[in-house]
Amino acid sequence: MEEKEIFMKQALKEAKKAYDKLEVPVGAIIVKDGKIIARAHNLKETKKDTTKHAEILAIQKASKKLDTWRLIDCEMYITLEPCTMCMGAIINSRIKKIFIGTMDPKTGACGSVLNLNDDYTFNHKVEIETGIMKKESEELLKDFFNKLRTLKK
Repeated sequence: MEEKEIFMKQALKEAKKAYDKLEVPVGAIIVKDGKIIARAHNLKETKKDTTKHAEILAIQKASKKLDTWRLIDCEMYITLEPCTMCMGAIINSRIKKIFIGTMDPKTGACGSVLNLNDDYTFNHKVEIETGIMKKESEELLKDFFNKLRTLKK
């Protein structure tokens, strides 16, 4: 198993924590020098706060751990393509590279709906790699939304 799959499995574990809390199952981890320095999952419903996305929470934890807002030389593994808010935070925090499980055709900001990284001139560009454990990320999301529809009946 490749290193990126090992780390994406950890992001999927975070997504499953969100799933268990009836949150949209998105997980994120941040890695520096081959070690996980932050992990988080969506808590938007739990905290009743639209900014509590996995990526934002992971960035906050990593910044606290490193005692800086500049997450230079850090990589983030995310189970779902970031939205505009999260991609903006990723760019602004100077994360070097993100690995994405599956794309989000409704709110994705890395090419699905718009591409903040490539279509605009910011002072930092993020490397992006997609499709890491895509099937597992998609299945978790599909299962979650099927479960949610069942609960609403």
